[in-house]
Amino acid sequence: MKKTIMTLLVISSILFPAVSQDWANLKRYEEENKMLGAPKPEEKRVVFMGNSITEGWIKMDPDFFNGRSFIGRGISGQTTPQMLVRFRQDVIELQPSVIVILAGTNDIAGNTGPTTIENIMGNIASMAELAIANKISVVLSSVLPVFDYPWKPGLQPAEKIFTLNRLIREYAEKNGMVYLDYYSAMVDERKGLKAGLGDDGVHPNLAGYKIMEPLAEKAIATALKKEMKAK
Repeated sequence: MKKTIMTLLVISSILFPAVSQDWANLKRYEEENKMLGAPKPEEKRVVFMGNSITEGWIKMDPDFFNGRSFIGRGISGQTTPQMLVRFRQDVIELQPSVIVILAGTNDIAGNTGPTTIENIMGNIASMAELAIANKISVVLSSVLPVFDYPWKPGLQPAEKIFTLNRLIREYAEKNGMVYLDYYSAMVDERKGLKAGLGDDGVHPNLAGYKIMEPLAEKAIATALKKEMKAK
């Protein structure tokens, strides 16, 4: 009898993981969000939502963030459904003026299971629409070029990324949002990341981030101008 119960418990733990697993990693920035508090009067806070590329940016070039109201909310390995789950906590409740969304490459890599380009775009659109509903200006970033994922080789992501970026750009233009095109400045002839801009073909190194930074600054400035006109 005891053996049967133990067997059932093991099977149950496999089929129904514990609720405390925190699939979207809501705990990651929970305390930092509490300490951050509301923006000061006239502060134009900018939140960067993303995956390891966003998280690594702050570590690789902290000077880009220091002394500004730039808040990094990237989590390594995350996909768009995970970001959507934590979007209210890690973006809306921080009351930014602008959100910069950089997402989708881990979906294409299958980090949380199979998906489609349309589903990825749907999740990005849902985040953008949540932001607009809360009076946050939106910057939608292109996915960085990748020829192959070192942790999941053979997926041939280059064309999928190209297609997703087209959908992101079209959605941004149709809805009056800012499209931030990192891709064109960083792509090589194979539709992969240019040599010298990253060490693994996926994640930018410092040289890569130095390409991205002025592009991000320009996009944020454009989004803030749109915000002022809307008022």
